[in-house]
Amino acid sequence: MDLKRWLLALLVVLGLSCPIGALPANAALPPGNAVKDPTAILRNALPIDQPELQELQHRLESTSDELRAKRWSALTATVRRSQTLLSSKRETILKSLPSGDQAQGSALLDQLDTQLQEVAAATEVNDRDSFLDARRAALSSIGEVEALLVGDFPFAIPAEFADLPRLLGRATVEIETTQGTVIAVVDGYNAPITAGAFVDLVQKGFYDGLPFTRAEDFYVLQTGDPKGPDTGYLDPKTKTERTVPLEIMVPGEAEPFYNATFEDLGLFTAQPVLPFATLGTLGWAHSDEALNDGSSQFFFFLYEAELTPAGLNLVDGRYSAFGYVVDGFDVLEELGIEDGIVKAKVIEGADNLKPHA
Repeated sequence: MDLKRWLLALLVVLGLSCPIGALPANAALPPGNAVKDPTAILRNALPIDQPELQELQHRLESTSDELRAKRWSALTATVRRSQTLLSSKRETILKSLPSGDQAQGSALLDQLDTQLQEVAAATEVNDRDSFLDARRAALSSIGEVEALLVGDFPFAIPAEFADLPRLLGRATVEIETTQGTVIAVVDGYNAPITAGAFVDLVQKGFYDGLPFTRAEDFYVLQTGDPKGPDTGYLDPKTKTERTVPLEIMVPGEAEPFYNATFEDLGLFTAQPVLPFATLGTLGWAHSDEALNDGSSQFFFFLYEAELTPAGLNLVDGRYSAFGYVVDGFDVLEELGIEDGIVKAKVIEGADNLKPHA
């Protein structure tokens, strides 16, 4: 590691470098969740409870360690157990789906069965690339079934935020930049107000033509500062800046915490449902004077394993994560302070955006 990267690593660990705002010197380092795949994080973040399907998902995801060690016999055994689990729990999984979705669920489970056969075949001939492709397809099918399990929106958003837009579900956003296009999934299940503010501004064309105003190698890439003296979005009706509260969901909680950091709450070892644990995590910026003054500026967390190992950063619990880049990582890594957003648009899930309560 060169001197620049070593110094940046030291700054990150000490909490002396962060998106808009300084971290206290005694901030705790959370132990962290080592999951770094954005699609896996998004699957785990769904508000569902289906143990058999989730066990199948986690078994397949856990094969990464065995694959890295080239333990092909262990991989074969894990995949065979996964096939047995699907066969034995298929009816239980189907019955847990809403009646109107069971036909679609059955077709997806048939597809999954075929995909698991392809995963097993790849392990038998020690074909790493085929294994990865087949596992990715199988996990995608599991994710589609899990999405069918999501019922009504899982909690009531506090009345004090009734005037703010909210995303009651998920949306996919295409962000065209001067270096190419990235695709991000925005998660309103766990950050409905933050995700809602972002999607609302995307729909308004607010981000079109805005430059990146902060770019720190291996750390953050920030935009959303409008032209002129304003630092956020001005509501055309009130002529005042619309602000968004800090919003963080913790596993096991019924709803997010608002305007309180993990340090404030005494949650020094907690992990958010949406962690800053992968390249392209979307984060909402706020100042170092207040937690609830974020308005329009957001950042891409430029995860670098050597500098910010999963769970060992000081951004979790202090900033709202609200989604993940799922495609266009090569573009993201090329972007810098001389670049900007050409156009952003919602390509899926726009109907989940509600303008207010």
